[in-house]
Amino acid sequence: MEDSVRIDKWLWAARFFKTRSLATQAVDNGRVRLDGERVKPARAVKPGMLLDVDNGATRWEVKVVALAEVRGSAAVAQTLYAETEESATRRQKLAEDHRFFREPGAAIKGRPTKRDRRLIDKSAL
Repeated sequence: MEDSVRIDKWLWAARFFKTRSLATQAVDNGRVRLDGERVKPARAVKPGMLLDVDNGATRWEVKVVALAEVRGSAAVAQTLYAETEESATRRQKLAEDHRFFREPGAAIKGRPTKRDRRLIDKSAL
């Protein structure tokens, strides 16, 4: 087994991103940090490193536990990392807040129509 894996491959294998190209873009855009610093997609990841991952919908702070170059099942992917307690409580709080307060435009798919905009404006008041 390897002692390190490219960060973009690992993020894809751990199912933080749907495709490897999305993982590469996220790393390039600085949405993935290794031990608090920006990295390039070819950077090697080893067990024990701390990653901050923002996949657009959720922010994760995880510790690399195991390595994988290929994408497996979700159960296998969850064994590749361990989420920090702080990150888990933050995600849980955001999920609870989202459950009680829905974004007005969240139910609308695509570009809103004139009627949709009126409903959004009406609910914002």
